[in-house]
Amino acid sequence: NTQNVTRCGVDRMAFGCPFQCDPLFPQCVAFRDVSPQAPVHVLVIPRKPIPRLSQAEEADTQLLGHLLLVASQVAKAEGLSEGYRVVINDGKHGAQSVYHLHLHILGGRQMGWPPG
Repeated sequence: NTQNVTRCGVDRMAFGCPFQCDPLFPQCVAFRDVSPQAPVHVLVIPRKPIPRLSQAEEADTQLLGHLLLVASQVAKAEGLSEGYRVVINDGKHGAQSVYHLHLHILGGRQMGWPPG
């Protein structure tokens, strides 16, 4: 079951979520996952509608870097000084269920390896 998230959909999801930091960044939003897989589980979603990481283009290079910097800022704001995991699922075999590129920031406990 996949769903498309439009630019407006991203903004609606962000405004409905109680994130401790300012959830609005210039090029993306950040908010808690509604189905957390760790004590801290925050999503960072670009405002630009990119369905999958594998569909990003050369013109998206700066945006992709920005998403990682925001992930780092969110992790710091959430007190994840002991470490955290950043995950991007891509496509069916990558377990992507929402087809709008997003980063998962997972932390607050020891992460296992290999994942899932």
